Amino acid sequence: MKQGKVWGSTSPLKQTANAELHLIRVKKGGYCSTHLHKHRWNWFFVITGRLEILVERTDSGTVDTTELTAGQATEVPPGYKHEFEALEDTVALEMYWVEMSGSDIEREKPGGTRVSEVADGG
Repeated sequence: MKQGKVWGSTSPLKQTANAELHLIRVKKGGYCSTHLHKHRWNWFFVITGRLEILVERTDSGTVDTTELTAGQATEVPPGYKHEFEALEDTVALEMYWVEMSGSDIEREKPGGTRVSEVADGG
């Protein structure tokens, strides 16, 4: 379903439990809100036009600016404030995903076995 935005429109192409792919159309001068995703990565791929991606660096307080033209992509890790602005009418793909990590678990104590009197025959 296509959804209108102040800056243009977004159309979800594929949505799963851990990823989404959208076709976005951004009018020249249109920009999205400054925001961050707590757990999701954000990827942009420009089909036509020019899109500027601004990412606030939490470690230095500076802002990285990446200008994308047709055929170029960039990604924003979770936890970074970012926004985009179209430098001309732009059509792009925007993808979100959550990465599962083997280091995701935090253990408090190790597992083991419990020996009961019934199991011991006692």
